[in-house]
Amino acid sequence: MKYYIIAGEASGDLHGSNLISELRKLDASANIRCWGGDKMQEAGGDLVNHYRNLAFMGFAEVLINLKTILKNLKFCKADILGFKPDTLILIDYPGFNLRIAKWAKQHGLKVIYYISPQVWAWKESRVKMMKECIDKMLVILPFEKDYFKNKWNWNVEYVGHPLVEEIKKFKNQNPTPKFNDKPIIALLPGSRKQEIEKKIPVMLAVSSFFPDHQFIIAQASAVENEFYEPFVQSYPNVSSVSNKTYELLMQSKAALVTSGTATLETALFGVPQVVCYKSSFFSYQLAKRLVKVKYIAMVNLIMGMPVVKELIQNDLTVESLKHELHELLSNESRITRIKKDYTDLKHLLSQNDNASAKVAQSIFQFLTT
Repeated sequence: MKYYIIAGEASGDLHGSNLISELRKLDASANIRCWGGDKMQEAGGDLVNHYRNLAFMGFAEVLINLKTILKNLKFCKADILGFKPDTLILIDYPGFNLRIAKWAKQHGLKVIYYISPQVWAWKESRVKMMKECIDKMLVILPFEKDYFKNKWNWNVEYVGHPLVEEIKKFKNQNPTPKFNDKPIIALLPGSRKQEIEKKIPVMLAVSSFFPDHQFIIAQASAVENEFYEPFVQSYPNVSSVSNKTYELLMQSKAALVTSGTATLETALFGVPQVVCYKSSFFSYQLAKRLVKVKYIAMVNLIMGMPVVKELIQNDLTVESLKHELHELLSNESRITRIKKDYTDLKHLLSQNDNASAKVAQSIFQFLTT
């Protein structure tokens, strides 16, 4: 069969690559064309467009790059029609993918959505259109199944979270590396230049107060090394690694992490963390009025309580971040509580041993029955 898969971010590239691998096990003749990244290409997808060309964050940034986004949408639609897939599989990335879903349904394509848009947080009005345009929805957060069923009378399928299997596999296949003799603080400032520029100066300034620790930046794969150099050069106990985020988390004592999937990855590695979020003034003011959730960190959202500290916008200062990091390094009762909550989180997300295999099986069965 012919599959057309669209992912627009690094996390989507990871989950898309695992899905491609599992689909190929079930369908030896699978012809897979995709938007994503290096991992999806390595797994056997024919890569059409890299997510680094699609990564725009925040309301203001989207408006500025609207011409490029519309050009990508037009090209994508033409490419799908030329490929004539048996199904379109959309992975997260709702700003782009929901527009494609609506268009694809109008053209008679089977639409499968993997990793639901976070409509329970904002833009809940999208659900009506999603029900009409999406033939099968596969969700990865345990509360989403009940949310869609109870509030919208929509039967979606919970498949478990693919990061659980990914991190378990990584730990089993990789020995713990050694980056430095000092205790390590991991810095995960994000995957897009706009968000990195907002947060990394505060993260790096904190390193001056902890000279006995080595601060290591996990560079985003889609951002060139030269981008980080001006930020790092003034700090003697700061270095960086590229494409080694998991290796870094394996030996970190604590982490300063931007909101998003990285908070969940850090938790599944058992690393105490402070969640850092800062965007442009316009984007933040707009988001504050639209977003309905109590927390921004995925860890806190899933658990329904403040497992990790969130420093948001004006609260993200050098002084506040220094205080929170000191707590993570010295307050034993807080460390113990965080790690217990991490254990509960992992149990909650581990209902399927292999989420990617479950997704592939569900898709293949849906298309062949």
